[in-house]
Amino acid sequence: MGIVQICKGHYYWLEPRHAFEAFVPADVGLVALAFLQGSFAYGGWNFLNYVTEELVNPSRNLPLAIFISIPLVTFVYVFANVAYVTAMSPQELLASNAVAVTFGEKLLGVMAWIMPISVALSTFGGVNGSLFTSARLFFAGAREGHLPSVLAMIHVKRCTPIPALVFTCLSTLLMLVTSDIYTLINYVGFINYLFYGVTVAGQVVLRWRQPHMARPIKVSLFFPALYLLFWAFLLVFSLWSEPVVCGVGLAIMLTGVPVYALGVAWRRKPPALRAGLAALTRLTQKLCGVVYPEAEPEPEPCSAEQLEPMCHAGDPERPHA
Repeated sequence: MGIVQICKGHYYWLEPRHAFEAFVPADVGLVALAFLQGSFAYGGWNFLNYVTEELVNPSRNLPLAIFISIPLVTFVYVFANVAYVTAMSPQELLASNAVAVTFGEKLLGVMAWIMPISVALSTFGGVNGSLFTSARLFFAGAREGHLPSVLAMIHVKRCTPIPALVFTCLSTLLMLVTSDIYTLINYVGFINYLFYGVTVAGQVVLRWRQPHMARPIKVSLFFPALYLLFWAFLLVFSLWSEPVVCGVGLAIMLTGVPVYALGVAWRRKPPALRAGLAALTRLTQKLCGVVYPEAEPEPEPCSAEQLEPMCHAGDPERPHA
């Protein structure tokens, strides 16, 4: 429909003199917030990284999936917005609660029902990916001892982390207390990008401190450096433009500190508290039908006699370890 509109000459708001027309005074902080909210639409690019452990041949399939999906999603999303602009002015876009539905009502006539169904399907896809990865984060955190151990349990038959999924559901319901979607995006977006930056910076630090570490997937440091520059601009000016919203996001994040201090760092808990937590864990196991995953046995160390033929395999002139 966007191509049809352009062929009909409906591209007034795509012309350069109109496309970059300012409706509010230029402000760097607002630009940063626009990036923050706009990048939320592309959320999901990092989902697959969280579940690398579940992938088959991740050193090949993870980069391949990223190289295919990000350009494809970017292309589709940008051109969908171009199509919207052929039928609606920027004021109409801002006034609409569901831009795709409004677009369908304007151009599709009796077939306008296609748009809300498409939006619903897209929403289900996003929720599916979010549930799959968020639950995996809680599961991995509990496995490392940073969250209650019950979150590291899986269903005895389906092998799904049921407690982690329930915890994800409760966390999501708490987020819905905020009715303003843009405020919620700013809360979540600011904290997300804070941790994205820390993660990318960790890659640079590891490359510097452990240059000889085995890296099945290795990228040039140019990309993390470029990302960190963009990240610093985004966070600093977002914080400067909306200090209250970003401050609330930081406060929500810091509520995890006392939970960690009491639940993980506090090793010498009273026996009564330990017994209560154990009883709660057993009750959750019975309700959800979950147990700890079976640990893989560690390989036994080889003896010198076993290593000797391995070291001299191949060329006898050049033994190798």
